[in-house]
Amino acid sequence: MTRLHRCLPFLRWPRPTAALLRGEAWAGLTVGLMVIPQGVAYAALAGMPLVTGIYASLLPALVAVLFGGSPRLSVGPTALSCLLVSASLTGLALPGSPDWVALAVWLALLSGGLQVALGLARFGWLLNLVNAPVLMAFTQAAALLIIGSQLPALLGLPGWDPTRLADAHLPSLAFGLGSLAVLLLARRWRPHWPVVLVLVLGTAGLSQALDFAAQGGAVVGALPQGLPSLYLPTWPGWQTLGQLAVPVLVITLVSFLETAASAQVDNARRGERWDQNQDLIGQGLAKVASGLSGAFPTSSSFSRSALNLYAGAQTGWATVFAVGLVVLALWLFLPVLHHVPQAVLAAIVWVAVVGLVQPRAFVRLWRISRVEAVTAGATVLITLLTAPRLYWGVLAGMLMALSHFLYQRLHPRIIEVGLHPDGRLRDRHLWQLPPLAPRTCALRMDADLDFGSASALEDAVAQHLALAPDTQHVLWLAAPVNRIDATGVDTFGRLRRQLAEQRRHLWLVGVKLPVETVLRQAGELPESPWLHLHATEAAALQALREQTGTAPQDPAAAVL
Repeated sequence: MTRLHRCLPFLRWPRPTAALLRGEAWAGLTVGLMVIPQGVAYAALAGMPLVTGIYASLLPALVAVLFGGSPRLSVGPTALSCLLVSASLTGLALPGSPDWVALAVWLALLSGGLQVALGLARFGWLLNLVNAPVLMAFTQAAALLIIGSQLPALLGLPGWDPTRLADAHLPSLAFGLGSLAVLLLARRWRPHWPVVLVLVLGTAGLSQALDFAAQGGAVVGALPQGLPSLYLPTWPGWQTLGQLAVPVLVITLVSFLETAASAQVDNARRGERWDQNQDLIGQGLAKVASGLSGAFPTSSSFSRSALNLYAGAQTGWATVFAVGLVVLALWLFLPVLHHVPQAVLAAIVWVAVVGLVQPRAFVRLWRISRVEAVTAGATVLITLLTAPRLYWGVLAGMLMALSHFLYQRLHPRIIEVGLHPDGRLRDRHLWQLPPLAPRTCALRMDADLDFGSASALEDAVAQHLALAPDTQHVLWLAAPVNRIDATGVDTFGRLRRQLAEQRRHLWLVGVKLPVETVLRQAGELPESPWLHLHATEAAALQALREQTGTAPQDPAAAVL
């Protein structure tokens, strides 16, 4: 693959044929029919002018498919990204106002630029900073907030004031609940039909026939037709940009995790390795394109990407056809949206996110790891309590997960081993096994020997010698150690010299070549009667028995 093909992934698309284009056109039509009404609904969730939801489905989708590493992903508005936009800007401007739009554009430009920079620097590994339980918990908490935010519009209520339930607008209530029932039934019985588009068209016609707006019902209203023009936001000032710093980081991270959920499935089906850095670049450029179109940060939609795959998309040509349909809709379809009730848009958003609420995931997580289950529960709680600044939830979850990871690194598993009847060296105290030989301590540390774990190994040896001062042989089973740093070298050297001064033997067993190379370069493996190196456990045990004059404990030892 040439460098040009790596920089411009669309050059790797197969040469189009009539058969290929027919299949891609059908897939693009299927996705395009869904993205138009979804884009309008998600724009309302973000507090943006409704037409920007269509703008975010146009140029950003085309840029992402041209420069991303996963050409079959559907990029555009997503519920989670739109909720993050709304949560990030609450208190900074009035939803839908020019200031709100300008700040949303800055979110798109900054998060997009950050993603491009991370991709160019090959920093896709930052994806690993958020583990699956934290993302699952944050997604479910965000879904609950989205559901709650849409309920007043869905039920025709003026707000969340319980004292005003009698003021519910009954026609809006009928549109909302009716749309909800249609979407839920369609999801169960006809999940791949363009039901959303049919629902929008049907409710628009019914709303116009009933003169719904004249009865006090909230409708989409007039939307500007035509392609988006170049949007250059005004400078908000350094103080405002500082307030956007944390939201930008969270939007960048969460958006890329949304992309990963779809990209990993897509690339696994194609049998290819996922180029996460190229997708970072493609997704970042898409956000920049969205911002310059006057829209908000985009992301990869898991549901639309899955629909694209189901419809038979093979290449990025499917997205090109979908974008063409959106362009056509900007000229012909927008007048129809004028009469769509807002309650219908709320139902579309509600059904899109209700499937994200999965309480059973917490039960399963509790069975796997109670620490991670507590972390996930705390993430949900903090996200809900800090709303609308819900990004503190994912940050708190990340901090708790990284703290647990650091604790495990600082407290590695170190066990004393003995010879099990099955021929394996296993935890001596757990299985109540005798020592490998008289006056012998055999330790295994299941971690690298670095600045985080070195002191734990030194403490384990010191503790054993304090409890068994007659110990003459210390075996270190070093096979699990893949890496050693300067702190680990110093600790090993100090331990070796202390044991030699105490006239105790140190047995180094199964050390890997990279670790051995570092120790030799540091001069920590000298020729000494007190230091013994053995490549295998069997060779070490044989030499130990010869030196201590003991017989094998069990015939199974012969298989070692």
